[in-house]
Amino acid sequence: MSKEILINVEFQEKRVAVLNDGVLEEFFIERPQDKTIVGNIYKGKIEAVMPALGAAFVDIGLPKKGFLYLSEIGSAFDMTEKISTQDAKPQKPKTPAEIKKGQEILVQVVKESFGTKGPRLTTEIGIAGRYLVMMPQENQTGISRRIADEAERRRLRGVLHELKLPGNIGFIVRTAAEGKNKQELLRDANFLQKLWKRVEKIIHAKKAPSLIYEEYDLTLRAIRDSFTEDVNKLIVDSKSEYYRVQRFMRSFLGNLANRVDLYKGHNLFVEKDIERQINRIFETKVYLKSKAYIIIEPTEGLVVIDVNSGGFRKKINQEEMAFKVNCEAAVEAARQLRLRDLGGIIVIDFIDMEREFHRRELLNTLRKALQHDRAKYDILGISKFGLAELTRERIHNTVQSLSFQACPYCQGRGKVKSPVTTSILVFRELRTFLLNNKALRTVNLTLNPTVCEEILKDKESLRQAEHKFRVKINLISNPSAHIEEIKIS
Repeated sequence: MSKEILINVEFQEKRVAVLNDGVLEEFFIERPQDKTIVGNIYKGKIEAVMPALGAAFVDIGLPKKGFLYLSEIGSAFDMTEKISTQDAKPQKPKTPAEIKKGQEILVQVVKESFGTKGPRLTTEIGIAGRYLVMMPQENQTGISRRIADEAERRRLRGVLHELKLPGNIGFIVRTAAEGKNKQELLRDANFLQKLWKRVEKIIHAKKAPSLIYEEYDLTLRAIRDSFTEDVNKLIVDSKSEYYRVQRFMRSFLGNLANRVDLYKGHNLFVEKDIERQINRIFETKVYLKSKAYIIIEPTEGLVVIDVNSGGFRKKINQEEMAFKVNCEAAVEAARQLRLRDLGGIIVIDFIDMEREFHRRELLNTLRKALQHDRAKYDILGISKFGLAELTRERIHNTVQSLSFQACPYCQGRGKVKSPVTTSILVFRELRTFLLNNKALRTVNLTLNPTVCEEILKDKESLRQAEHKFRVKINLISNPSAHIEEIKIS
């Protein structure tokens, strides 16, 4: 399998595409005005404590206050206390009664702002390296659940023990560490410890609210998280970005530096047939190879995916047809969730199947397809009605929310009133207007041309209105008017 990472740098945005055999598997965009704050560490100030919500609002220097659950406030709470890797004694978590407005706190952003909600915060600070995540205020080690092989887990535990890491700092082994040797993990651990010492100095030097540590930008995050041994090429289409990537590679991934190429053509994403695939991310209907299709309808807290057999034409019985289409749809649904970065509660309405065996196999197919997803997810199962329910962690704003705004014409509804419906509303509003302005003898109705045409189909209603209110009604057609716009003057 050929795996590539493409990095496109424009003046106004950066884009990263991860391809498997030419098929888009992951896609990310970042713009200066929409730069992610997930992973950033802030020295904040408690703005308000809400015991009824079990939460506190924290001023971190951004327009929206951060949201922090009181149950998560621990040893990082009071910034007047000693924050040092030399202090091995863990402090007791604070109780809500001890938390006061104006106190300082060290927090990290774990979820972007959504709508009117501010960013979600935690005091459990974690700084990600290539193979390890350092938890500077914890004293436990762990291994990613994604590493399923028990023998590999035992080997990694042994490597951690051999490294003799500081007992007062916690480390989590990332999935990328699978198969890595002691020297590679030690290099990563040493880098993270040096980084945290620099962060500590900034903590004590800056006043709240202020930014203490900023997460890598999109390019460096993509290299850290996605540039693994199975990637054949990383191609960058910007000379300055290419040199920056090379410097980063020499520091952290020298063994893979020869796989980085500078693109010298005119349009990297067009040449690799990525633009067409990116445009399809925003479509509601996604076709499968079998000519079946899925329909994806996201809302603020729920995503519904409907599976349809469409043009599936193989001569097999209904049960086998449903099973084959459902399995193909499960794989594509998992891919689309990653591509669109959809989160919250997800319901997939599969085609009904009678056999329990087929339902179990479908669930296994869905689980296998989701294994490549870096977001946390939980599959609840498949009901007898063919509904699969799962939850998926939502961290960043979706690609769609960054690329689109609500339609000013339909106000985000996706539909507008028909000319017939609007013409009926015209007479209702006209009646109310004339009852409040009985002295008028002439009235102008300015409407969209299609609404004017609909009214003129039934001239009798117009004549009756003129006779009842003793006015002359003039219809004015305005092509630039919204189909729902009714202007009476």
